[in-house]
Parts: sequence; C-alpha cells; structure tokens
Amino acid sequence: MDSNSIYQKSREEVLEVGEKYNLAEEKLEEFLEPDRVLEVKIPIKIDNELVNFRGFRSQHNNNLGPYKGGLRFHQNVNKDEVMALSLWMSLKCAVAGLPFGGGKGGIAVDPKQLSEKELESLSREYVRRVYEILGPQKDVPAPDVNTNPKIIDWMVDEYIKLNKNGEYKTNELYATFTGKSKKGLAGRTEATGFGGVAVLKRIAEKLKLDPQNTTIAIMGFGNVGYYFADFASKAGFKVVAVSDSKGGIIKRDAKGNFIPLDIPLVYDCKMEKGSLNGCYCAGGVCDMRGGQMITNEELLQLPVDILVPAALENVITENNMQNIKAKIIVEMANGPVTPKASHYLIKRGVFITPDILANSGGVAASYIEWEQNLKGKTYKKEDVLKRLEKMMKEAFENVWNTAEKENTNLPEASYLVALKRILK
Repeated sequence: MDSNSIYQKSREEVLEVGEKYNLAEEKLEEFLEPDRVLEVKIPIKIDNELVNFRGFRSQHNNNLGPYKGGLRFHQNVNKDEVMALSLWMSLKCAVAGLPFGGGKGGIAVDPKQLSEKELESLSREYVRRVYEILGPQKDVPAPDVNTNPKIIDWMVDEYIKLNKNGEYKTNELYATFTGKSKKGLAGRTEATGFGGVAVLKRIAEKLKLDPQNTTIAIMGFGNVGYYFADFASKAGFKVVAVSDSKGGIIKRDAKGNFIPLDIPLVYDCKMEKGSLNGCYCAGGVCDMRGGQMITNEELLQLPVDILVPAALENVITENNMQNIKAKIIVEMANGPVTPKASHYLIKRGVFITPDILANSGGVAASYIEWEQNLKGKTYKKEDVLKRLEKMMKEAFENVWNTAEKENTNLPEASYLVALKRILK
C-alpha cells in the first residue's frame, strides 16, 4: 500500500496501541479491514452532456451497531480517504459509547462548480446507486465537508421514493439519515462545539483550572469553532484569539495583555464583513484600539493556556511543534496534530484531548436524532443539550479513568477504550 496512504497511517496508529496493550492481533487485523467499500459511477447531465462522477461509501465495522458517518462533496474524495475516515468513525462511536459502527462516504466533486439543480441531481443519483446498503439498522449517513441539511433532505426524499415495496415505515425512513432539516434534531447545529466545551469543563475540573484565568485560542470560526468559542465564553473562559481561513484576530491592552473577545459581536461582525479582519470586538464594542490581525500559523504559537485547532487536519506537525506554547490542546478538527507531533508534545508535558473524544458531540447528537426518528418523537433543544452534556461527561470520565489506570495519556486511553469495546 502507498506509504502516503492515510488509511495505512491510521492502521499503524491502532496497531501500535494494540501491540502495547497485548490486544489479540488477529482480532485487530480483522477489525482494521473495512467490511465493505462501495465505489459507484454517478452519471448526471451538465449542459446537455453526461458527466460521470465517482461516489464512495466505506462501511468499516458494525460490531456495535449500524454504520454511521458523514458524506462529503470534495474534489479530493477517494477510496483511501473514506476508508481511513470510516475507521476513525468506528473508534469515535465506540469512545462515545454509542450503539453505532463506523462509516464514511462522499463524491469526488467540487460542488462550487455545479448549479443547485445539478447538485440536487448528483445527491439523488448517489442515493439511487447506494440505496441497497443504507437503512436505519444498516447504515446511517449525515452531512460532512461541503454537505448540509438541504443536501441531506434531497437524499431522504429520494430514499423515501425508492422504498416502493414498503420495506420501512415513514419514521424509519427518516432515521436512515441524520443532520436533516425536516424531522431533524433541535440543537444539532451547535452539538459538536457544545460537546467540546462539555469536555473542556471536565478538563478544567480535573486540572484545577479557573476558567476566569484561562486563555484560549481557537483556529477556525466555522460551525465548530464558533460554537466552541461561544459556549466556552459563556462558561467563563477567556477566548482571546479566533481565526478563519484568511487569518486571526487578537486584542491587547496598553500593557500587552490579551483582552477576551466578545464572541457574539465578533460573529455578527464577521457575518457582515465576510471575514474576521477588523472584527476587534471586546466588552460590548468593536473598535480598532489594540486590535491586531495575525496569521493562522501565529495563532497556533500564541502563549495561551489552551489551543483549540477546529478547522483543518495536520496543522500541528514536526515543522512547528517546537513552537507550540499552549499547555493543553483540545482537538476539535479531525486529526489536527500529526502522530509525530502528538508524541513529541505529550513527552514535553502537553495535555492533548484527542479528536475522537473532543469532537464526538456531533455523532452523539446524531444518535439522539436517530433515536428520536425511530420513536416518532420530537425532542426539545434544552433536553437534547442536557443529554448531550451527560453523554460527553461519561465518555470523558471513562477515558480519564482508563488513562489513570494504565498510566498513559488521553489519546492512547481513547484508542484503548474504543478498541476494547469493539473487539469484545
């Protein structure tokens, strides 16, 4: 297999943990191999011409329940990537204690090049091609990179049309997809960021941090980064830097100390301007005094207590790991710290909360939505968030206790918790 294969690298990480803790090698090898990887041709008409796109669905492992995982629309989607992501989903669902296995899928397409009508045709045709392998107890997709509730709604609609022989009841048909707007879950949008802050609060308790004196820098101000920043601020933490793809913002007083940002105002300003540049909002006002634009690379190297990479993978690598000053990293993006950098930072005493634990609030909310649909109910947002907080707290406690018992770090303990559950 190609040495640059992400799937190969994720396999190696799992095998390393398996070897260290004497997990049965043949069981591990069996688990690592995906159950099925489907690749389909998706022909759609563009300007009266038939264009073929490639679609994928990797069903990694269903020991704990139906396959669960996102569908992404991106020009770089390929078989290797969906296999690796579906493996991570198996681990993430197991860490979160959910009755789901791991799946992942997508279409190799740049969605910005398609009209809305073409995007709808592509979404519906994908469902027609993979219909047989989906189902509320088989495989439950959700939105991911460049997909959203509207795209999922088209897919659900197509799925309902294909259920001609009445294999499923109406509520089960809706339970086949999560992240919908129709019969979706109240609180789903903020669930990943909210879940991350539920974990952040537990970390603060365990490490005896006072939120009022704890500074946080967040890379990424999309759905996950914004809600993480908002809930962290409301919990009393000092969010002093945030960034989007064009760069980040910080604000300092006359002595050079960081001033906490007013996150709701920063968000409104970004929505108005289209980027964070100039959105130096603190204490109820937005003005330029003390405001400064920084690059994303500079944000990662700020002298803050907690660093939250919430945008892209592989942003902390062997090239910049020596410059990381934060004592705690909460991984809200998927794989933001490379394995090499992670080993180095942990050795240096940095406390890393891995993505499969920290950002599992999204899939935990998906579980609640799936259950809500199967029961034909509609849950209230405050009940959803209360339940989500409890689920994240339990997942964190389980990993923390395993780390203490095995005298290891949280990333390794997370793998161990997940693998033991799956292999059992």
